[in-house]
Amino acid sequence: MSESEDKIKVLFLCTGNSCRSQMAEGWARHLKSDVIEAYSAGIRPIGVSSRTIKVMAEAGVDISGHTSKGVDELVGINFDYVVTVCDNARQQCPIFPGRAKLFHKAFDDPYFATGSEEEVMAVFRRVRDQIKAFVEKLPGVLNEQKNETKTEEKRC
Repeated sequence: MSESEDKIKVLFLCTGNSCRSQMAEGWARHLKSDVIEAYSAGIRPIGVSSRTIKVMAEAGVDISGHTSKGVDELVGINFDYVVTVCDNARQQCPIFPGRAKLFHKAFDDPYFATGSEEEVMAVFRRVRDQIKAFVEKLPGVLNEQKNETKTEEKRC
């Protein structure tokens, strides 16, 4: 068995794949690369936010090479878990075949933060730190919640 087969495959899914799912993928790769093969995607990708890249770099995580992907670009990957990080993604979640277990953990969307630049960046940092705290509990927290194991194609 290869090293990547030993890892669980986790997709972090949000609406735009601009902020929250990118942060989650970045943290998972940075903190949990020994046990998690992390991916992120969006229902309607809009590009990675430069503020997301900046706040992650402040925390020592380089996601400058990340791209914003649509969930359709990950067809063929047999995920163990699909983690929706916003309510919209949960409501519009596409079909995932196979064994994927679904998990929902909503975070505020910093993309829509308002105020001065420092106030907006404070929201990005808060959400970044909340997502880090969540990722630090992976993969254990995914198994704690009773999720529906998908035995056939279903929507989130």
